[in-house]
Amino acid sequence: MSTPDVIVVMGVAGTGKTTIGPLVAAELGVPYAEGDDFHPPANIAKMSAGIPLDDHDRGPWLDAIGAWAHGRAGHGGVVSSSALKRAYRDRLRAAAPGVVFLHLTGERALIEERMAERKGHFMPTALLDSQFATLEPLGPDEAGVAVEVSGTPRQIAERAVAALHVTTATAG
Repeated sequence: MSTPDVIVVMGVAGTGKTTIGPLVAAELGVPYAEGDDFHPPANIAKMSAGIPLDDHDRGPWLDAIGAWAHGRAGHGGVVSSSALKRAYRDRLRAAAPGVVFLHLTGERALIEERMAERKGHFMPTALLDSQFATLEPLGPDEAGVAVEVSGTPRQIAERAVAALHVTTATAG
């Protein structure tokens, strides 16, 4: 089994990208990068004000994540990014062709409950509807897996790593 160059942990806000990503990275023995850290200050201010980002806002953010992923080529890594649209994932793949997506999925009620419990995060629960409206699940031709987010973070991460190993073993 080989580890993909970079795994992008994707999904709507509140699915646990920031919690699951580091667990997956630790299990695989590769570094983790928090996707929110790649946002320019204007994006964070906009989301903090309850205003959804548009494609123009996301461009520099996706490019920064793509540059990080490209720099990890051959070394592996895990980075979080909502990557809600196919076009966003295509942009990331253009920068780092070896990326594999880990799509964290779940029922809206569970995700909203988890978002409400978060403290100090800039993304308000009010933007969850816009996230679900924007979401385009992974297509059958996209390298990646979908993992449901019920259970503990450790259980989710273990399911994710197992699914990624199956995916990379059959793709390689």
